[in-house]
Amino acid sequence: MKLNILKFCYFIVVMVLLGCGGDKGNDKSTESQMKTEKDSNENMVGTTKTILCFGDSITAGYGLDDSSDAYPAILQQKIDSLNLNYTVINSGLSGETSSGGRSRIDWVLRQNVDIFLLELGANDGLRGIPLTETRSNLQSIIETVKEKYSDAEIILAGMELPPNMGQDYTSEFKFVFADLAIENDVTFIPFILNEVGGIKELNQQDGIHPTIEGHKIVAKTVWEKLRPMLN
Repeated sequence: MKLNILKFCYFIVVMVLLGCGGDKGNDKSTESQMKTEKDSNENMVGTTKTILCFGDSITAGYGLDDSSDAYPAILQQKIDSLNLNYTVINSGLSGETSSGGRSRIDWVLRQNVDIFLLELGANDGLRGIPLTETRSNLQSIIETVKEKYSDAEIILAGMELPPNMGQDYTSEFKFVFADLAIENDVTFIPFILNEVGGIKELNQQDGIHPTIEGHKIVAKTVWEKLRPMLN
């Protein structure tokens, strides 16, 4: 019983901090995030494949001193070690909602995309946004990617909510991602913070955003789905 109470309290703190991530001075602004993406794109001369990680503070590497310690950069290290010709682009933005992602997806897709990782929705859940809206936004993002790059492979990363949001809402929220993965025939990661969420030593002081070691585990979770897609 004591363990369940502690876990419940953890998740409340987790989701509050996740929603506030975009307000911290430690993070880049939208403008600087886009500049980073533009610079990365300009440095892609000679590469043939692009992996775009499109998400919120988890993808952005919120709270880390160096974004090269975030899971997208760790994926790049794994790829480079295998001499594979792929460039990983980090298009994470702290505090991003599915609606925000839907608004900026056209801009992001100016660069070529071969593999698209979608990691959004947690902030929607925290704010109690209607699930129909979250589903619609994520579906729109997926459709936009497919329309622009029909051959691109898509990975959808799922998220889970704390029980304080209500049993019905949290259960339905979880299945939004699973249903979208099935309906769109895309690769699915049920919970991107698997083996990281709730583990104190793998998270920063805020209790939610992964440490460097935590990001290594997130990268491992993503890699299990990504590796079979790489030539």
